[in-house]
Amino acid sequence: MDNKLNEIRRKIRFLRAEMLSAEDNIRKQVNRAEDCSEAALHLMAMRVVMLGLIGERNRLGGEERLLNVDERLKLDVRPASRRPSNGAPMRIAAKAGGGPDPGWGPVRVEKASHIKNPKPRPDLVGTEKARGRRER
Repeated sequence: MDNKLNEIRRKIRFLRAEMLSAEDNIRKQVNRAEDCSEAALHLMAMRVVMLGLIGERNRLGGEERLLNVDERLKLDVRPASRRPSNGAPMRIAAKAGGGPDPGWGPVRVEKASHIKNPKPRPDLVGTEKARGRRER
């Protein structure tokens, strides 16, 4: 019975994705002022099939209670571990001490993109070749 129930759930999941695609196609046709009656009839047929699958699922005891907004917000959906979900290693603090080391200070480096008026180069290296090419 569990296999049958899982098969029905798989069909429902697939049909939902297909229905979303059909609805998207209907929206595109409406935006282009095209006739979407055939696509709408196909979508209604998919809804009939969906209702049949849901009824069968519920008959087999696989009815899933839908939560309202308050119940969904109260769910604890945080991951069990603090490890990132993408498989990256956790960040470990560089030092477990109580503060910065004496003698160490923050280093500030000015980024090149923040320099609004760059200083002209005092040595005109490379300008002779450029001038020579222009004169020819």
